[in-house]
Amino acid sequence: MKRIVLFLATNLAVMLVLTVVLNVLGVGRAVTAQGINVGALLVFSLVVGFTGSIFSLLISKPMAKWSTGARVIDNPSNSTELWLVNTVRQLAERAGIGMPQVAVYDGESNAFATGAFKNSALVAVSTGLLQSMTREEVEAVLGHEIAHVANGDMVTLTLIQGVLNTFVIFMARVVGFFVDKVLLRGNSDRGPGIGYMVTVFVCEIVFGLVASIIVAWFSRQREFRADAGSARLLGSPAPMRNALARLAGQHPGELPQSMNALGIAGGNAGWGALFATHPPMEARIAALS
Repeated sequence: MKRIVLFLATNLAVMLVLTVVLNVLGVGRAVTAQGINVGALLVFSLVVGFTGSIFSLLISKPMAKWSTGARVIDNPSNSTELWLVNTVRQLAERAGIGMPQVAVYDGESNAFATGAFKNSALVAVSTGLLQSMTREEVEAVLGHEIAHVANGDMVTLTLIQGVLNTFVIFMARVVGFFVDKVLLRGNSDRGPGIGYMVTVFVCEIVFGLVASIIVAWFSRQREFRADAGSARLLGSPAPMRNALARLAGQHPGELPQSMNALGIAGGNAGWGALFATHPPMEARIAALS
């Protein structure tokens, strides 16, 4: 619970501080009795839309360590940890990126990679994954995570989220102004009224859901790319197929809500599939055939 609370509190604090600061500076007053100041509204939307996403990316490593309890392996204490560090080093060299930090955390089978920069990322695996898979399968999972880092997936998703956040903030206020002034005939002398505020609130929820669907679609595509990247790094798709088949028969370990897209496994059925950050295991295995 503390993982979700910290993530939400961080983003809420960023949004509130930005809103107050921009309003004090006058940038936030983009919708007035005279109409919409498109330039000011766009600046407001861009700053608020991107700052939260970029800030979350910059603190992603310490957040991931804190929320999962991951322990960075500075000095391997056993043969498994030594093998883990050496394997990540070899994969990183093949991928042409700097050596990431390697960490282990307690939990059921899962793994993740995070970090704002390719050459200073974090790759972590759960104790459950290490215990339930062969070393070849673990190597394939590590290759998948290294491929995420090499592809710059964390930065790409952050930029996509920032663009969509900007769109949500901008369009919600445009629609709110239209509803308040045209449909509800708000008092033009006093500026935006209750119709504006209610419409903006509703539109941010609706547009936010649409944005989440788009982000989830991009996330699913990057999973296919990371699976293929693992196959290239290992020289064969078989280890990644075997690892995915193994994961398909297990209950994946849960990650904090803010990190779901970073894990090796995940997904939903039915309507929930629209918001799933990972494709079905069967589709991923078939793509490697």
